[in-house]
Amino acid sequence: MIAPDLSRAEWRKSSRSSSAANCVEVAWVWRKSSRSGSESNCVEVATRGPVTAVRDSKNPSGPVLSFPLTSWAAFLHAGR
Repeated sequence: MIAPDLSRAEWRKSSRSSSAANCVEVAWVWRKSSRSGSESNCVEVATRGPVTAVRDSKNPSGPVLSFPLTSWAAFLHAGR
């Protein structure tokens, strides 16, 4: 098994974790779209489980859109 590169991962503590023990963190690894320009129109995507998240790479703390993985796959297929 090859270990994934998590150097750019954003970790978030699970809302189900307690403050004393049983803490779980989950990671989103954002990738910049190969279709994004170098100065504008930058999009990043991250997939975890059945969800694909999309955000503006120039505003990483801004809003995030999320889509079921099946809808995201249909979107990508339609754009070909």
